[in-house]
Amino acid sequence: MVNLLFQKIRGDRWIWLVAILLSVFSILAVYSSTGTLAYLSANDGFTFAYLFRHGSVIVAGLVLMYVAHLINHRYYSRIAQVLLYVSIPLLLYTLFFGSSINQASRWIMIPVINETFQTSDLAKLALYMFLARELTKRQEKIKNFKEGFLPIFVSILAVCGLIAPANLSTALMIFGTSVLLLLIGRVSTRQIAIVCLAGGVLVAAVVFLGPRRGVYKARVNSFLHPETAHADDTYQIDQAKIAIASGGTFGKGPGNSTQRNFLPSPYADFIYAVIIEEYGLLIGGVGVIILYLIFLFRSVKIVVKSPKAFGALLAAALSFSLVIQAFANMAVATNLFPVTGVSLPLVSMGGTSILFTSLAFGIILSVSRDVEEGEMV
Repeated sequence: MVNLLFQKIRGDRWIWLVAILLSVFSILAVYSSTGTLAYLSANDGFTFAYLFRHGSVIVAGLVLMYVAHLINHRYYSRIAQVLLYVSIPLLLYTLFFGSSINQASRWIMIPVINETFQTSDLAKLALYMFLARELTKRQEKIKNFKEGFLPIFVSILAVCGLIAPANLSTALMIFGTSVLLLLIGRVSTRQIAIVCLAGGVLVAAVVFLGPRRGVYKARVNSFLHPETAHADDTYQIDQAKIAIASGGTFGKGPGNSTQRNFLPSPYADFIYAVIIEEYGLLIGGVGVIILYLIFLFRSVKIVVKSPKAFGALLAAALSFSLVIQAFANMAVATNLFPVTGVSLPLVSMGGTSILFTSLAFGIILSVSRDVEEGEMV
């Protein structure tokens, strides 16, 4: 049956396997961790409703991944500018009129289906497509500040600048991935330094003058000095530590988490702690890390072998972005990094985030398919 399945798909099979295994982890962990959410909602403890909804999103994501991998990746270059031009107004609207949670306007409501949409997911994908396109297109004049570098510089600052006031962690990850892409795209050290300097000014402005400066101060203080921090400020990470410690090496078993009843967002930001509690450090903790490392390793092979610069740059940006996000989420859950609102790609419960992550996987697989077809010629 597995062989029959792989006959129907193209692209790197290891990446397909990673996507399927992460999806399985996601369904099991989300089903286990949504019990409290079900009791507090109108579903009256009926967790199967959340399982069905999340499972439907996962299946839709896998279908989207399959469709995206069939499309020649060069078509993504053609829509890059359009997506970026659409993303900027959406980010502006989200910043001023979006749904606000904890002083952060990150979502807009889609009226017809009554679902939230995180516009930074679209903007992130659009920016990486645009950067890959521009770095490929302007390679001969990339050293020219006005004709080669300025459009790239403005696009990075525009997207990160509109996301940062409400979601600094996501903006920093997008910025870091963009700088990596500039390095791969042979942008000069001087121009990269200009980007980093502008990014530093933006971060300083958001941290010290932004609307969430109090939140950032409390989180950094509770991370650096937990002994003096208020109990409410360390509550999330304290519960995550208990979950990880009680899971031990082999875990309590699927569905046996106790900290899911105390952890805020055990199905989203802290799902990694629930996975370790139930499946243990060996299978849950190390296993998930290995899956993301396999994904990164196979993606780097695709980047190196890709005959087209656009495909290589796009695959690099998307894979680095997803792995950086994954390790940032796991670092927060294990108290190696201050608390942020970053989800675990393809694992945490979510609607648009899973769909856009699946699309990113599909685009990488599309580049991989091009590599395979080139090797067969």
